[in-house]
Amino acid sequence: MRVVKGLNVSKVAQRAEPVGRHYIAGQWETGSGEEVLEITSPSTGAALGAIALGTQDDARRAVDAANASRSALAGMSIWERSALCMAIAERIEARADELAEIICAEQGKPIGEARGEAGGAAVAFRNAGEQIKWLESASFPVEDGAKRAMSMLQPKGTLGIITPWNFPVALPSIYYLGPAIATGNAFVWVPAPTTSLCAVKLMECIIEAGVPEGCANLVLGEGPVVGDALVTHAQVHGICFTGSSEVGEIIARRGAGKAQLLELGGNGPSIVFADADIERAAERIVAGAVGNAGQICTATERVLAHADIHDALVDRIVAHARKVAPSLSTEAGCVLGALNNADNAAKVDSHLAEAVAGGARILTGGGRAKGLPTDLYYAPTVIVDVPPQSALHCEETFGPVVPVLKFSSVEELDRLCAMSPMGLSAAVFTRDVGNAFRQAEKLRCGIVNINEMSSYWEMHIPAGGAAGTTSGHGRTGGRHTLREMSDLKTITFHIGD
Repeated sequence: MRVVKGLNVSKVAQRAEPVGRHYIAGQWETGSGEEVLEITSPSTGAALGAIALGTQDDARRAVDAANASRSALAGMSIWERSALCMAIAERIEARADELAEIICAEQGKPIGEARGEAGGAAVAFRNAGEQIKWLESASFPVEDGAKRAMSMLQPKGTLGIITPWNFPVALPSIYYLGPAIATGNAFVWVPAPTTSLCAVKLMECIIEAGVPEGCANLVLGEGPVVGDALVTHAQVHGICFTGSSEVGEIIARRGAGKAQLLELGGNGPSIVFADADIERAAERIVAGAVGNAGQICTATERVLAHADIHDALVDRIVAHARKVAPSLSTEAGCVLGALNNADNAAKVDSHLAEAVAGGARILTGGGRAKGLPTDLYYAPTVIVDVPPQSALHCEETFGPVVPVLKFSSVEELDRLCAMSPMGLSAAVFTRDVGNAFRQAEKLRCGIVNINEMSSYWEMHIPAGGAAGTTSGHGRTGGRHTLREMSDLKTITFHIGD
């Protein structure tokens, strides 16, 4: 095998035997590839192990296994699949401490957030198991008195599931894996390479719970290799993906003709009007920026403040930001942990540098934190006078950064909002109920939170990008995901004259 370095590794060490393996057709294996990716913790810099990188052949074998076995899961009654989801939740809860530790170590988030993520994964499977039991179809009135018409929900077949590194256990469970099992779909799961060890632990819980052999498959590897093999495979009936808008566009093209559930990048505005509760707005904005070190699709990405309260709001945002300091992710009191990988940290650097070159001013933070085990810890950053055309305003930064821009009129606000092509979530801070509704209805976003941070969400609430934006299509969340993963079939009966 050949060793390749991970995104968090500065040099290649002596080859480590893979501890992260694929799960294909009911068996753990190292796959057919010759490359091993070594994983180093963004939190501590410690070597965590290695994964065997999969090949397109591995992905194709996994799809074949899923298709050969999918009738076993689809043929289970809804109550049986519900019980299976509950059993998976129990396995996750039994191993919650173990899961939290690997999430913290491999993803980089604070241990407290990692514990919450492990708990959230268990809740996700429980929710899917409950909600599928109460997901109703319908009967339809018809003109012909000799006919009856009804609908039913059926599994789509085999799903290709590709997930990111920012929530490596909870996001797959909430958005895709729990709903896939509940609706009777076999799947092949390709997680982000840098959090593959997390994925292996979660897959162990799924297998331990008794999912029918071949119906759940895990292939570790790089998106352009194993992910693309899923997207283009003729026997993959639906594609589920969470990640960047750029990759999502490629997947949408490559997987044309398949059912697609895509949750992509976000850069929704947090709008603060002159009548807002400034203290609450500032506190919620900062909370939305530092949660998971800003590595959330719905995080605070840009703040649009009315000119009358701009300076006062900025003062309060800076005060709240300075209360948060990066600290070792494994420490119990950590609030702001490490970024996951060097590429993402470099993007934060680049967005800030471009904005400053265009005249922006950094009021606090602005760079990597010192004195910690790796250089992936980023200081909370507040920056003003941001050029509207800059990447910091128009693109997804994915770091603990609060860019603040000023508006004086509704027309100017509308122009600023429209400068980003993304439309996932937004926040509006105002005491005027009428204005709140007008803005919520006008904003091209899948979610608009009033007087709350843009990243607020509960897992049964529908979420997804607005039509005409680059934030994806389809809806995740509770019964909405279950419907996205099901085919609605209509059946008519001739009962006689």
